[in-house]
Amino acid sequence: MYDRLADIAGQEFGAIVIRSQTIGRRSGVPLKLRLFVRDGSYVDVWLSLDQQRYVYHWEQRAVRGLIHRHDNAPDHPHISTHPKHFHNGDEATVEESHLPDEAPDALRTFLRFVEQQLTG
Repeated sequence: MYDRLADIAGQEFGAIVIRSQTIGRRSGVPLKLRLFVRDGSYVDVWLSLDQQRYVYHWEQRAVRGLIHRHDNAPDHPHISTHPKHFHNGDEATVEESHLPDEAPDALRTFLRFVEQQLTG
């Protein structure tokens, strides 16, 4: 799945994604996909083996002091879209998440968000 997501990022979001890297464990099983963004930040995508759990994380603390992350860890039951939620700017600012459930669609939605943030 990570290869497919890397292809989507490179082909459809080449204006912001400059390269991708699949990061794996010692056993060779892919752990996550890292997408390097033109501004020096990066996006990490993690999917559980059954693709039921996910994290789409834009790490930009070194560039702007921000993070943006959609995930479905069951740790914010007060959010109406629980377990889906969105960390908007930092760990403490948690909002509803309407990210699509299918990984390719979720990646596209997330990278469109990144693109919009970069272009103002």
